[in-house]
Amino acid sequence: MNVQRDLEFGHADRRQIYDYVERNGASRFEDLESALRLDPRGIRHHVAILRRDGYLTVEDGVIQVAFDDTVAEEHRDGDVEFVVRPARQADLTGLVGAIRQVASEGAYIEAESVADVIDHEEVLLRHNDLEERMFFVATVGDDVVGWVHVAGPELEKLAHTAELTVGVIETYRTHGIGSHLLERGLEWAAAHDYEKIYNSVPASNQDAIEFLKANGWEVEATRADHYQLDDQYVDEVMMAVRL
Repeated sequence: MNVQRDLEFGHADRRQIYDYVERNGASRFEDLESALRLDPRGIRHHVAILRRDGYLTVEDGVIQVAFDDTVAEEHRDGDVEFVVRPARQADLTGLVGAIRQVASEGAYIEAESVADVIDHEEVLLRHNDLEERMFFVATVGDDVVGWVHVAGPELEKLAHTAELTVGVIETYRTHGIGSHLLERGLEWAAAHDYEKIYNSVPASNQDAIEFLKANGWEVEATRADHYQLDDQYVDEVMMAVRL
C-alpha cells in the first residue's frame, strides 16, 4: 500500500480515529474516548468498521494500525536460533537499543537518525497519507538483535523510492541474520510498489558496503567529506538497488 494512495474511510469520525491510533500507537477504547470528542458508542461502531475493512486490529482491547505482514520466520545457524518477524510496538525499547548499539560503532549515521525519530515519536510503524514506515526485527529469545527498516518519502515525485537501513548487533553477526532481514525488507518494499531502495553509509564502513554489494546493491554516488567522525572527514557512499 503505497503512501501516495489516499486512505479512504467513508466517514470523518473514522478518519479521526485512525489518525489518532496511527499517530499514537497502540491505544485502548478509553484512550479514544478521552482524547476524541466523539460518542463512545460511535467510537466502538467505527472501530468495528475500520477493523472489518482492514485498517485497524483489535486484540484484548488494544487497537493498532493493521499491517498485513504477520508471518514469523524461524531460522537456525549453528547454535544460534533466531526469528525474523514484523516489529511490534512492544519492541520499541529493544529495537532502539539495538540500533543505538550498532550506531555507537560510529559508522552508521542514517541508522542513528532512525533511532532518534522512533525514540522521539514512540511509534514504530507508520502508515498515513504522507508517510509509510515498516520495521522487521530479528530476535533471539526475547532480545532484539537486528532490524531492517523501510520508509517511504513524503514527496509524490519520489513515491517509487524508499530508504532502507539494516543492522545486526556485533555478537550475532556472521550467522546470516542481516541477509534474512534484508531479504524480508526488500520483499515488503516490492509488494508495496516501491521500485528503488537506497541507503547511505560512511566510506569507512567497508563491511556494510561489501554486504550490500554482495546482495546486488550498487554505488550510485559519493559525496566527499560529508561526515565528520572522530575529527576526521569521511565520504558518504550512496547506494541503491532496483526491485
